[in-house]
Amino acid sequence: MTTRKPNTRLRSIIDESGLPYDAVARAVRAVAAECGDHLRTNKSAVAHWVAGTPPSAATARYLAVALSRLLGRLLTPVDVGLDWPEEDEGAGLTLESDPLDALLPLWRNEVDRRRFLSSSAYSVAAAALPLASARDAAGRMAAARSGAVVGMAEVAAVRDMISMFSEMDERHGGQHGRSALVQYLRDDVAPLCRARFRTEEARQHMLSAASRGVHLLGWKAYDAGQQGLAQRYYLQSFKLAEESAVVGHDGFVMRTMAMQGLKLRRPEHCLGLAETGLNRAKGKVDDRTEALFRIVHAHTLAKSGQGRAALVEAERARRMLENGPGDEMPFWGLAWGPPAASVYSRAAKVHETVGDHQEAAAQYGRAACARPAGTYARIVALDLVASAGMQLKRGGIEQACATWHEALDHMEGVRSARTVKAVRGMRRDLGRFRARGLRCAAELDERAAEFLAGGVPA
Repeated sequence: MTTRKPNTRLRSIIDESGLPYDAVARAVRAVAAECGDHLRTNKSAVAHWVAGTPPSAATARYLAVALSRLLGRLLTPVDVGLDWPEEDEGAGLTLESDPLDALLPLWRNEVDRRRFLSSSAYSVAAAALPLASARDAAGRMAAARSGAVVGMAEVAAVRDMISMFSEMDERHGGQHGRSALVQYLRDDVAPLCRARFRTEEARQHMLSAASRGVHLLGWKAYDAGQQGLAQRYYLQSFKLAEESAVVGHDGFVMRTMAMQGLKLRRPEHCLGLAETGLNRAKGKVDDRTEALFRIVHAHTLAKSGQGRAALVEAERARRMLENGPGDEMPFWGLAWGPPAASVYSRAAKVHETVGDHQEAAAQYGRAACARPAGTYARIVALDLVASAGMQLKRGGIEQACATWHEALDHMEGVRSARTVKAVRGMRRDLGRFRARGLRCAAELDERAAEFLAGGVPA
């Protein structure tokens, strides 16, 4: 019989945290949930780990991230006394190498369907990297140029293809076309980025187009609940945008990273990301694009407890949106579809944060109406779900049920972990009304159950 040695390193780190085992278990479950993994870790499991029985590889990662957050310093599974055989642990989490080289292990993970990067956790430390990034306009990529001569015609072709993938994503959910997008970026776009260019403008816009493609991969991972992988893609999208030197694009990716941190309730760097992103674009892009920066800045202000300043910034974003209806927006600025819808949806979150549920419901409704429903089925559905939630908070259960039904209409054929999560949340909210025998709640719950029985996206 083999006797395992106690994990004294793990015990020492837990002792340093000053927390009991049940609190450590809760922290591990929280990190796992961010990655779309629902664990039942309890204090007994933590005791077994300390006694020498190792957790699974995925749980080891969650444990290291949880302890990193508790102690305020970066820890790996090895640091807490656990073996770590994966070679790609740090893949995509730095800004020091050629971004295309950094993306290769991420793409290999996608193609090989390995679990490591898909289940990696969001890193608060990595969220700060763009704030400290120094531009390197010459770039490491320039040294590797070879192959065909590329001009604006090739840039236009890449943009068209990425737009097609983006439309497919919005219409059918993030899991449709994901592998095809990986292969297109790896096999077609990456070689173009390392080609010889007819002009400096062509080089800049090709790197910018590649950045948007990688940004879309991050969004697909986000939609699947794979937050750590999404963050790695966003970091490399940022680096490509920075290498491109296209004004405002790097700041736009910082805006996305701020949005991700807010969604995950990891606000540590969100205000800094939003402010820095805005400063890189302010006065240098058209009004509608700047409105996209300002509305996310407003949301981070609201989440930072600066409600009055947040409302002022949200109003400024609305005015800029209305002032620039004829402006030509940059390719990367259209990543989220019609700018009006993005501003309304994010403004709703500002009002929700400051407690104005009536205005939040109205803004979510405006956002849903501002997008062509056939093209943007997923986000229209999610905006309607959010609007219904605000209606419910104001006591309007029948109005909320009607809006939820409308949301479910848009979810047909959409494969998205976020829509599934939204429907599950809706059923929880309906619980107390079902118990009272309210007919509209019972009918909606039955329809929601049928939707979930159709299968959860892989």
